[in-house]
Amino acid sequence: MKNYLVIQLARFGDLIQTKRLLATLCAREGAVVHLCIDKSLQPLAHLVYPDVVIHPITAHGTGLNGPEAMRAMLVDNRKAFAKLKSFDFDTVYNLNFSGLNFRLAALFDSENVQGYGWHEGQEIIGLWPSMAMRWSSFRKIAINLVDFWAGYCPDMIAPELVNPKAQAKGGGIGVVLAGRESRRSLPVDILAKITTTLGSSSKTDKIVLLGGKAEQAAGQAILKQLPANLQKNSSNLAGKTDWTQLVEIVDSLDMLLTPDTGTMHLAAHLGTPVTAFFLSSAWCFETGPYGEGHTVYQAVTDCLPCLETKSCEYGLKCLGGFADPTFQRFLVTGKADHAPEGIIGFDSTFDRLGQVYTPFAGNDADMEQRIGFREFIRQYLAGDGGKISDLEHLFAERIYRESDWMTQPQPVVIFG
Repeated sequence: MKNYLVIQLARFGDLIQTKRLLATLCAREGAVVHLCIDKSLQPLAHLVYPDVVIHPITAHGTGLNGPEAMRAMLVDNRKAFAKLKSFDFDTVYNLNFSGLNFRLAALFDSENVQGYGWHEGQEIIGLWPSMAMRWSSFRKIAINLVDFWAGYCPDMIAPELVNPKAQAKGGGIGVVLAGRESRRSLPVDILAKITTTLGSSSKTDKIVLLGGKAEQAAGQAILKQLPANLQKNSSNLAGKTDWTQLVEIVDSLDMLLTPDTGTMHLAAHLGTPVTAFFLSSAWCFETGPYGEGHTVYQAVTDCLPCLETKSCEYGLKCLGGFADPTFQRFLVTGKADHAPEGIIGFDSTFDRLGQVYTPFAGNDADMEQRIGFREFIRQYLAGDGGKISDLEHLFAERIYRESDWMTQPQPVVIFG
């Protein structure tokens, strides 16, 4: 028997996006897989990963800042840390760049920690996340976060085995009102029009509005804008669901309309079809819904994808394509000549590396470079010594460092 620990201290969506890594570890013979998460996500983690041993700690929501928050976390977590240290973990996968993650790494032999480690008082960043930091300067050709985290394992399971193929469940349309970043969400008036269009075209008689307490008012505003036939069987459940109820609702839907949110990833996990709207700093090639049968409408302007930490200097022009009246017709027909300027329509599918999005409308100007980059990453992970194209050679020059080869082991063969 071998014990594996995954430390995932980020939030809702990141927990779900760790699935391919966790599923890979669970598939190993004789494996016992452990998952360390923030305690607020413990009920959800039990629902999503029933075969994984959950270790909750205090990582968020202390109400404190800086050194005081770190001190409180360490004091609150002493018992949890002691329990984690009592296990003989074969490998620890430490996934987040944070002070708490580095301190957790100090509990274990540094040779057994992948990702973000700690050795003799020094923070250590492994080769794989170091490479990701280097390629973050060209985000338009990124790989999906699910596949990145799975890349820690040379035996990662096939991408099509991660989530079920999406199919309608009969429970109407769910609408996620907003994400954590307001710039990544559609305004109420636009979202109401989209909900009306898709509700009418699909002939559904039920709309379920989802979100936190902060979105209750937005939910009421959308309900008021729906036609009477949709209003009568629709409900605003923003702030009214616990984790169990949210899972049950999302698992019953015909479709989930959503920005880039944790609920979107939950729907993909459950095999519920996602229709996602990506704009601002949200980029589907990084964090889009994982699986087959999903649709993404990606805003494309010369300033995207932007940074959440920087204010927008361009008046949120990435909203333009969604606000264009022709977008409603495009939603219904899916025809390329109906796509408004500034929007690409993508279908979700797979290649040998993992999740990809294939355009059915709009111009994906970065497709050629993205294909080359993905092949470069696939060859790195597979230890494939095949022929390198000029484009892949350029990526190698930008991403590799001499120290990578002097201090790190060579990659091993994957994908059989």
